Amino acid sequence: MTPADDPGAAPAKIRSAIASVASGVDLWWFGLARTPEEIDEATALLSASERARAERWGTDALRHRWIAGRAALRTLLGDVLGIAPPAVAIRRGLRGRPELVDASAGLDFNVSHTRGVALVAIARDLPEGTRIGVDIEHADRDVGADRLARKFLTPHERQTLADLDADGRRQRFLRYWTCKEAMSKATGDGIAAPFRRLDIELAPSPRLQDGPAPYLPAHWKLHFAALPPEWLATLAVWQRP
Repeated sequence: MTPADDPGAAPAKIRSAIASVASGVDLWWFGLARTPEEIDEATALLSASERARAERWGTDALRHRWIAGRAALRTLLGDVLGIAPPAVAIRRGLRGRPELVDASAGLDFNVSHTRGVALVAIARDLPEGTRIGVDIEHADRDVGADRLARKFLTPHERQTLADLDADGRRQRFLRYWTCKEAMSKATGDGIAAPFRRLDIELAPSPRLQDGPAPYLPAHWKLHFAALPPEWLATLAVWQRP
């Protein structure tokens, strides 16, 4: 069965739009596998600093996936901005979070990768100061949920795992994780975010119940992305005060 025949598979090469889950935010996902010829074409779309960064990846596989993902991001941003992909000016912002050099474009974006798949979010025409983050995980990822729950979940969140079997605890942990990771990518905090103090309610829809600044519930909205069930993904929208 090819990816095109399998509704649960990510598109092999062509970007695929996902149903919008938040006004003003578009989502795409795609596979990162490319032929050597396609990697050469993708590399031509990158900036000199991006090509240098690609060379620092330890293996050809990791390097090629990064190149494919960055080229696809540039293509998507170029479509939105009405310019050629190589002309999109991207810089590393606070804590290394990628952003457009031209802040006046009124656009924010974020990218998440896992298992050779990328998820891209692009926000337009949102209130000034809005930032977004996304995270995608495969639902069968073995993460050692019991150990990581003690490290990254609040007491309330850990309580919701208590009556579940091992697989149920693992899947629920991953749901919490995609929410927290998406938020940490919106702020640029990454793994330094106070995960254990971010209290998430998953049902009937995800929302932040409690957290320290800048993770104050009034400034955040969380949305599960509409992907096939073997993928878990969350979009976080942060309205900075």
